[in-house]
Amino acid sequence: MSAPSSEPQAKHRAGFACFVGRPNAGKSTLTNALVGQKVAITSNRPQTTRHTVRGIVHRDDAQLILVDTPGLHKPRTLLGERLNDVVRTTWAEVDVIGFCLPANEKLGPGDRFIAKELAGIKKTPKIAIVTKTDLVDSKTLAEQLIAIDRLAAELGFEWAEIIPVSAVKGEQVGLLADLLVPLLPESPPLYPEGDLTDEPEMVMVAELIREAALEGVRDELPHSIAVVVEEMLPRENRPKDKPLLDIHANVYIERSSQKGIIIGPQGKRLKDVGTKSRKQIEALLGTPVFLDLHVKVAKDWQRDPKQLRKLGF
Repeated sequence: MSAPSSEPQAKHRAGFACFVGRPNAGKSTLTNALVGQKVAITSNRPQTTRHTVRGIVHRDDAQLILVDTPGLHKPRTLLGERLNDVVRTTWAEVDVIGFCLPANEKLGPGDRFIAKELAGIKKTPKIAIVTKTDLVDSKTLAEQLIAIDRLAAELGFEWAEIIPVSAVKGEQVGLLADLLVPLLPESPPLYPEGDLTDEPEMVMVAELIREAALEGVRDELPHSIAVVVEEMLPRENRPKDKPLLDIHANVYIERSSQKGIIIGPQGKRLKDVGTKSRKQIEALLGTPVFLDLHVKVAKDWQRDPKQLRKLGF
């Protein structure tokens, strides 16, 4: 008869980790890399993220729920103020905060502003995540690590960890998860096995359309685009082995003069948006899709409380 093992069974942990940082610090790319699938839209345009997207990482020892917040910034519109409110509310509710700082950009006023706010959150552990390490050499990375360590010391707090990662190349992403897990509370899983996000499908579809629209317009309309999916219905009278999902969505802009920019000459740009987003939507939902897109004007929606409510903010 073998003696019982004296090794204590490791307790399962589950909880919420929030990635913060100024706009375009690599938060969404990192979320997708950890989850192993696209759950947050990415773009080289700042302020791409407008909703807190939860990505769920399932492990044998833990369930790590990632909250990807909008970038904290100096607001110029009512939308900007609301996005900042979302960030601060989220900070107050999570178990650990990951502060994303790009390796290829020196610390600036935006980083110091966020670090100062984090210094006021006493109980929640904070990890400094140095993103985009694939863009710098080892000397630049070392200088950034020292600067980040010094920043916390100046503000009177300590990082629980400082870790460099490249989400694009997958470098140290697994190690980041290993560092986050011990900071979570002991808990059974909070979401069913296999769930990768709790974002409603209609919201995710709208976000994929907006991502494709942002790609097309580069610097012209970075913040003026919103997308609402009005309807998602299976096409009637289709054979079971050939389903088709009809999706009707509206792309909103703020002024009539912006309509031509989104639609493009002979409707080419809007057609490209439809083609790109349809492929992503079909991959997400696992079914063929007919996507019907319309461009509408919601005058100055970023500043209008009524329009913001209508568009889901």
